[in-house]
Amino acid sequence: MNKNSVKEIGRTGVRIPALCFGTSSLGNMPETYTYEVDEVRAIDTVKTILNSELPFLDCSRNYGMGRSEERIGMAIRELGGLPEQAIVSTKLDRDMDTLVLDASRARRSLEESLEALGISHIDILHLHDPEPAESVSAITRPGGALDELFKMRDEGICKVVGLAAGDIDVMLPILREREFDIVITHNRHTLVNANAEPLIEHCHQNNIAVMNAAPYCGGALAKGTADFSRYVYQEATDAVMAPLRAVEEICKKYDIPPGAAALQYSVNDHRIHSTICGVSKPDRIQQTLDWANFPIPDAAWSELNELPRESSDPEASRVYNPG
Repeated sequence: MNKNSVKEIGRTGVRIPALCFGTSSLGNMPETYTYEVDEVRAIDTVKTILNSELPFLDCSRNYGMGRSEERIGMAIRELGGLPEQAIVSTKLDRDMDTLVLDASRARRSLEESLEALGISHIDILHLHDPEPAESVSAITRPGGALDELFKMRDEGICKVVGLAAGDIDVMLPILREREFDIVITHNRHTLVNANAEPLIEHCHQNNIAVMNAAPYCGGALAKGTADFSRYVYQEATDAVMAPLRAVEEICKKYDIPPGAAALQYSVNDHRIHSTICGVSKPDRIQQTLDWANFPIPDAAWSELNELPRESSDPEASRVYNPG
């Protein structure tokens, strides 16, 4: 990967690097990630990202019930402000108690994010997870949360508007009705799953930028399945883990870190503008950069690309807990 590789988002004038760092685990979500992240570690991680050659953060109001953005804001203040070259992406989130995501809630979500982060505007702003909200129609109807999102761009509060979600059957109709600049998909474009392929191809054909998150399948291809028998944040059976172990076998044959192959599978896809990698401690930033540039021979890619990929939704049965 060319570390200086950047792509423009449509005609917005905003250019983003090939790698972005996700911050959900920095909000301390042990039920999702199986480990704790304290405030000091989270702040040190954010400062390392913002001082790196790729200071691109993706966050959300609901990660850790607000803790992630609060800790990012603390790091920004300790640095004396957001570095000039930094890019921040965040999301309009539903009320986690009522599940409401209407225009009023969208506005409150934005205000809460700006206050927590300590900044006055957002580079990239997504509407987040319409699937579990109280009503998708309440989001998409005239005067709803989507109209509010585009209004925020008109007001100059954000430069780029996007849709960040999982279920492509929910996402595609919304994308066809609105002129979005960007989307986020997660866990659905990996070495073992191709569920997002119709979504990615639609975006490619319609000049919508794509950010692909969670290339490691929730951590298994980064940590190793021998020590981490979970897939997309859930305990997994041997049958579910078998495709990931097949990836590991090929990587072992060619002496490749499985995390490097998983990451480059996304980074090297010309349809992907940026790949979002979750990190939870400072040394993971350099490891991510190293994996992005790790030499992988063509013979290894030939074998990896011959592996079957599941097309069903990998998170169909997942119960999300943001706490």
